[in-house]
Amino acid sequence: DREACARVRAIRRADLVNHPNPDFRVRVIEDADRFFVSFALDLVGRIRAAAEEGRHFVVILPAGPMVQYDHAAAIINRLRIPLGHVHSFNMDEFADHEGQSAPAEWRGSFQYAMWRRFFGRIDEDLRPPVAQIHFPSSANVADYGRRIADLGGADVCYGGIGWCGHVAFWEAHLGDEFASLEQYCQAGARLVELHPMTIMQAALHHGGDWSAVPPRAVTIGPAEVLAARLRSFWLNVNLGGVSWQRFIARLVAFGPVNQWVPGSILQIARTDYTLVGAVADDMPEP
Repeated sequence: DREACARVRAIRRADLVNHPNPDFRVRVIEDADRFFVSFALDLVGRIRAAAEEGRHFVVILPAGPMVQYDHAAAIINRLRIPLGHVHSFNMDEFADHEGQSAPAEWRGSFQYAMWRRFFGRIDEDLRPPVAQIHFPSSANVADYGRRIADLGGADVCYGGIGWCGHVAFWEAHLGDEFASLEQYCQAGARLVELHPMTIMQAALHHGGDWSAVPPRAVTIGPAEVLAARLRSFWLNVNLGGVSWQRFIARLVAFGPVNQWVPGSILQIARTDYTLVGAVADDMPEP
């Protein structure tokens, strides 16, 4: 859709915060350090508020970026916030060509990253019980969405946007499987094939070595994203002064809502959409 691409490409930074849906709230945080601290404070603030209200806190978490988790763990430890009421569900996990999800001990797995950068850094007496820390796997993905629903649904689904517009690992090409947007929005957690753009995106963290990136993943679907009471998405990619998220951030937020730009469904639900300055900057001329 060249017309749609040209239209969103032309959106200036100053106009990004003016979205036609008042429930889709865009903000820009210029400084990267303040961006990650704000992300951490948002998460910790919601955890603390739930504790003060005497209720469970059910949260869907991404495994990237990771800097906010460093800050969040430090704040939790410093303020001595117990997390016994927290039930966390990670969005996704890599899987091999046979569909077997990555083991927790593999350094490239999201489980490994979350334990090293977040859960493992929280003082043991404050940490959620291990039984309340969930990761999707080839063994549980079929009922992963039901596990979230059985707890009353997620209070908030945190996330980011991939190069092809993906949310979690729900990829652009999966849209071809659905006859309508309504059917698409009802699709739940499953095993998926990664889009080539996603493999290349992940390879940027391996020196461009696409052979280091598994070809499949287990992931939540649109149903789990939309069922959350709030979606809080944070876009921060700025590699060497170049942000590939500038365009896709605009297409997701201001382009047509359809199943081929997965993140576009955020436009139809209550969503906080936070961009670091380098992502919000004006697009270069094509």
